[in-house]
Amino acid sequence: MPFVADILKHKSLSIVGLEKNTGKTVCLNYILRRLNQLGTSVGVTSIGVDGEQVDSVFATAKPEVTLYGGTYFITSEKHYLMRQAVSEIVAVDSRRTALGPLVTARVRIAGKVLLSGAATTGILRSQIQAFDSMGVGLSIVDGALSRLSLASPTVSESMILATGAAVSANVKQLISKTRHLYRLINLEETEETLKETLNTIESGIWAIGNDGCLHDLELPSVFLIDSQSADILRFGKTLFVAGALSDRLLKILTPRKPGITLIARDFTKIFASPEAYAEFTRRGHRMAVLQRSKLIAVTLNPTSPQGFLLDSKSVCDALSDALQTPVYDVMKIEQ
Repeated sequence: MPFVADILKHKSLSIVGLEKNTGKTVCLNYILRRLNQLGTSVGVTSIGVDGEQVDSVFATAKPEVTLYGGTYFITSEKHYLMRQAVSEIVAVDSRRTALGPLVTARVRIAGKVLLSGAATTGILRSQIQAFDSMGVGLSIVDGALSRLSLASPTVSESMILATGAAVSANVKQLISKTRHLYRLINLEETEETLKETLNTIESGIWAIGNDGCLHDLELPSVFLIDSQSADILRFGKTLFVAGALSDRLLKILTPRKPGITLIARDFTKIFASPEAYAEFTRRGHRMAVLQRSKLIAVTLNPTSPQGFLLDSKSVCDALSDALQTPVYDVMKIEQ
C-alpha cells in the first residue's frame, strides 16, 4: 500500500476509527508487518484495549496484534502477563491504571500481544517522547471508540482515519459522516503571527479585533453563551475558542452577517454536527485551526459487526470521489 512511504516521513502516527470495528487493528497489523520488512524501529501503545480475540460488545472474532522482534510496546501489567511474544521489560511506569502499572517492553521473539495504555493525551505525549529517547523511528498510537483526542497534532504528527460499515450500513450516511470529519481534519491553519499569540491562551473565548488586538470576552465556555448574551462580535468577526466548540455557538452565529471566522485549537476540539457546520459555512462563515493534523490515509472496512457487507469497490470509489483522496479497503491490505 502506498501510504507506508508517507508514514515514514513522520515520527509518530495515530490510527483513529470513526466507530468501533472500522478496521484499525487490521490496518495496524499491516503497517507493523511492512515496517518490519523495511527494518524500521517501531514503538506501539494504545489509548484503549487492542488485540483481544473477541469483541467485548458484539462477541465477534477480532484480529489480534502481532509484534515483531525489536518492537517496543507499552501495555498494562495485566495484559503484559498475557502476551504470547517473548520480550524484555525496559521500564515500569509509576502511574497506575485499572489494569495495573504500564509496562514498557521490547520484543525479542515475535508474537501476539494485548495493548492497553494511557487514558490521557498527556501520558501519550510522554510515552512518545520516551520511545524517541530509545531511538525508535516511529511511534504508533492505536485508538479507541470516540477518542479522537489522540489524533490531535499536539499528540502525534500524523494520523490514519478508519471508517466503514460499522459507521452506517447506509452508504450515503457513511459518506456524509466520514466527509464531515475529513473536512474538519483538513481545516486551514490560521495565520502564523496570530497562531503564535493564540497558542498561549488556555481557556475562554477571545475576539481578534480589526486592529489585530485580542479581547477577552469573559466567557469561560461556549456553554455559557445564549442568544441574549452581550454581542460577542462587538470587537470583530474573528473569534478564538480555546476549549470545545459546539453547535451551541454555531447556531447563535450562523444567522449573523457573512464573514465570521471561528478558530479552534485543532479539529479534535470541534464537536459540531454535520448539519450545523454545513449551515454555518453555507451562510458565508468559515472555520480555521491553530494546528492542522496530517492525514496520511483513509481506510474502509466494508463489513459491519452485525455481518452486513458493503460492496467494497463501489464504496471506496464513492468515498474517494466525495473526499477527493484515495480510500483503501483495510480487509484487502493483507492480501
